[in-house]
Amino acid sequence: MSKQQLKFIQGNEVCAEAALYAGVEFFAGYPITPSSEILEYMARELPLRGGSFLQMEDEIASICAIVGASLTGKKSMTATSGPGFSLMQEGLGFAIMAEIPCVIVDVQRFGPSTGLPTQGCQQDVYQARWGRHGDHSIIVLTASNHQDLFKITVEAFNFSETYRTPVILLFDEIVAHLREKIIIPEKGEIPVIQRLRTSLPEGVDYHPYLPREDGRLPMSDFGGKHRYNVTGLFHDMWGFPTTDPKVVHGLLHHIVDKIESNVSEIARYKEYFLEDADIILVSYGSSARTALHVVRSMRRKGQKWGLFELQTLWPFPAFVVKEKCKNADFVFVVEINMGQIVHEVKKSVDHPERVYLVNRVDGEFITPTDIKNITRLIRGRGV
Repeated sequence: MSKQQLKFIQGNEVCAEAALYAGVEFFAGYPITPSSEILEYMARELPLRGGSFLQMEDEIASICAIVGASLTGKKSMTATSGPGFSLMQEGLGFAIMAEIPCVIVDVQRFGPSTGLPTQGCQQDVYQARWGRHGDHSIIVLTASNHQDLFKITVEAFNFSETYRTPVILLFDEIVAHLREKIIIPEKGEIPVIQRLRTSLPEGVDYHPYLPREDGRLPMSDFGGKHRYNVTGLFHDMWGFPTTDPKVVHGLLHHIVDKIESNVSEIARYKEYFLEDADIILVSYGSSARTALHVVRSMRRKGQKWGLFELQTLWPFPAFVVKEKCKNADFVFVVEINMGQIVHEVKKSVDHPERVYLVNRVDGEFITPTDIKNITRLIRGRGV
């Protein structure tokens, strides 16, 4: 018999379920609207499944706790929203430099500052990419519906383990609090990548930052068989600080190139009616739901509209966007901010003058009418 489960739950609960499916063993977090349900779900379910849950005193402690737990061999995760995500940036930068796999969920709310805590937005796209200081790269994933949210959460853990890096799940309040049907897959239906551990026996010199031929870095559980150093400073293959220009140059390129050189492997997206589309909407997260509704509505009227939905926001899949939009007369980027992904689309396509922002920034969900009105105004003719 099938072991799939049919549930009707909100997006935050889907994310937590998917993390458990992916094998999360440790969660540390601090309550914050609109992500608190992830923390609450983990507090209830994770200890029942052999994992550990800690409510921390703040978001700084939360990111530090999951970094430490990951070093000891545990798949680790935290969840927050914009203000808490701001507090996590230094710890996240440490995880990037020390190459520590973990997953951070940012359920976006309307800002800046305290803003509108219960209203959704997509304003943290650039913060997710550039929030840390220094040159670096990062993987940021998102989704617009619960079935995709489940799969993309599992993918976040898989990418984290594969590239030995923190991964950010960037959802928005609308998706997080929406309730809809979700089919929980059977175990094994979605591949789950486990931690790559070194095969070196105890007493043998272990190099924590010496890549294999395939570029992956085998880990040894901290406090286990091997003694090694972990630092946020530039370090050599043993983990000890160094100012050697050759080593510094090599390490910086490594932490960037291991992600940027694998954009095609990391890129996740969905496309609707792009084969003959002369008007393309590019969107992501909750705004992609509205965009898809508009596209289907226009198609029923005989107009050639299409949708390109991003699920990987960073590294930005510019090569795919360029290819999918090359024949479009108009490209409208639909997002709930002042314009963030629109700039990336403009940089990606051959004709940036054909790319326009369609947005709303008042705390309300962008509607089909919003999209139709703005696109009609830009095109200068009725749709």
